[in-house]
Order: sequence, then C-alpha cells, then structure tokens
Amino acid sequence: MSDIQSVAVIGAGTMGSGIAHVFAKSGFFVTLCDVEQRFLDRALASIRTNLGREAAKGKLPESEVEPILARITSATSMESLSDVQLAVEAAPERFELKAEVFGTLDHILPESAILATNTSSISITRLGALTHRAEQVIGMHFFNPVPVMSLVEVVRGMATSESTFTMVRDLSTRLGKTPVEVNDAPGFVSNRVLMPLINEAAYSVMEGVATPEAVDQVFKLGMAHPMGPLTLADFIGIDVCVDILRVLHEGFGNPKYYPCPLLVRMVDAGWLGRKSGRGFYTYDK
Repeated sequence: MSDIQSVAVIGAGTMGSGIAHVFAKSGFFVTLCDVEQRFLDRALASIRTNLGREAAKGKLPESEVEPILARITSATSMESLSDVQLAVEAAPERFELKAEVFGTLDHILPESAILATNTSSISITRLGALTHRAEQVIGMHFFNPVPVMSLVEVVRGMATSESTFTMVRDLSTRLGKTPVEVNDAPGFVSNRVLMPLINEAAYSVMEGVATPEAVDQVFKLGMAHPMGPLTLADFIGIDVCVDILRVLHEGFGNPKYYPCPLLVRMVDAGWLGRKSGRGFYTYDK
C-alpha cells in the first residue's frame, strides 16, 4: 500500500467532483461513484469545464485535459470498487448516510485499503468503529473549491494507525495540498471555529443589528477576510452549515452551537445559497 494508484470517490457532488479532479490531475486512476448516472454526468461535465478553465488561464497544458479525464471512470454501484487502494467518501453530511456507505465499503474493499472520509464535522472514531478496519479509517477533509484550496485537514480517529496517517499525509502532499494534522473532535478545527462565526452573523441579521451586506463589509474591511461570513455561508450551502452546527451542538452539548432560527428557516424555504440561486444574497443559477 506504499504506492497508491487507484482511488474511489463516493459522492459526485461539488466536493466529490473536486476531489476526483485533483486525484486524476495528479496521475491517479479514479472511480467516481454515485447512485444515479445523471449525477455522474453532471460531475464529469463540471470537471471538464474546470480543467478547461485551468488550461485557458495557462495553469494546465491543453494537451493534458483529455488524458486527465480519461483517468476518471464512473460507476453507479460500489460493487465495482473491489480492487481500489483508497476510498474517499464524500456523501452529504449526515451520519446515517455515511455509516451506510462505510459499511458497504468495508465489505467490498480489499483488507489493505484505506477508508477516508471528507466529512467536515462527523466523528472519525464513530465511523471507524462501524468497520473491521478502524486503524485504516481517517478523515481527509478537503475545502471548496477543491482544485483551488490548498488545505487538507488530516483527522486521526482514536484507532487510526500511524502508518495510515503517514500515508494519507504524504498522499495529500502528492496532490499539491498542505496537510494539517488534527485529532478527532466535533467540527475538527475549521468548522468548530467557523460555524459559530457564521451563526452569530446570522443572528445579527435576524435581530436587525445589520444587513447581510453590512455584516460582510465589517469582516472584509475590518478583519481583512477575503469574503464575509454570510457570503461564505452561501458558498458552503446554508443546509450544510445547519447540518454541521447540529453535529457540533450534539457533540458538545453547548447551546452556543444551536443553529440560528434564521438559518433553519432559510433551509426550510429552499434558500440554500449559491447552489439554489438564493441565500443571504441572490445568484444566477
């Protein structure tokens, strides 16, 4: 397992397609798996578009676009993943769904394969305990947009072995990313710190303290943030923010993590941010 070449990515959404993109671009053979072919077709079209954008900006030779795409195959069943060396789960941020994926992968993958999850908040230890290979289960938390953002939080579960951690840390470097070691805790570092910020920003709007534009201007001009917390919430997805806040609230039992009612109402209304065309701001879909 010292030289991983074949990788599976489970989930062809925004994060899964981005993860498949960076693995294929770095020379790995990737199987991108989702439940319906239309999700896979959409992901492959997105990867092609993003590679074309990189080529147009001179960041990638035009001649490399097709060979990169040729290294990605699609599958609608995890049964086809029986010979991969690493699987990266990128399903939606719901424990029950991820648990189902992990159980299936544990049954199908070779005994030596590493099982990674791109979860942004759910316990690596808890997911690992569902398998017969807890020492080979690890968090590999990429950031959106994956081809652009350099950070990967490499998260150790309680049972994660040193060899698994070392392999995934080195693998992240091969992808051109900067791995940062984090121990398992709700939200890890990134979302444990970020989500209360977004939550309080939402409360400021709900309570009439300021408009979304004003809140974001304060952080851009006063704290030198490249984008304000509410613009970032729209980019992440309001539903994803609420899911993570609920994981933090359950994990810590601290009311400061309880999702702001405005965020919950926005999810109920289908105002999920950029992906739905409306969140704190409106967007062309």
